[in-house]
Amino acid sequence: MASSLVIKVTAGADAPERCNQAFTVAAAAVASGVPVSLWLTGESAWFALPGRAAEFDLAHATPLPDLLDILLSAGRVTLCTQCAARRNIGPDDVLDGVRIAGAPTFVEEILTDGTQALVY
Repeated sequence: MASSLVIKVTAGADAPERCNQAFTVAAAAVASGVPVSLWLTGESAWFALPGRAAEFDLAHATPLPDLLDILLSAGRVTLCTQCAARRNIGPDDVLDGVRIAGAPTFVEEILTDGTQALVY
């Protein structure tokens, strides 16, 4: 079993089941004691902003704000630098606990020994 998990979610409201699956797997891993780093890229970048996760709705799924709260409290949540820039999102706009970082940081994380990377 990997000692840590890095999950990159590229989907948002445009692909709700794929988006929710990424958040669900990340939160389940955190609840299991696995160190998790969730990367918000593409349309999921919007969930770095206050209130945006509450706008997401998927039947029979744990509410996205609940999953995001778990990840912010016990994992790491990163917003892609380029994705943020394309959406005019700055460091002062994001939820407390969300960092903005780019590809070099992502590559560093996924190449760490014992890390499993998943992309949704």
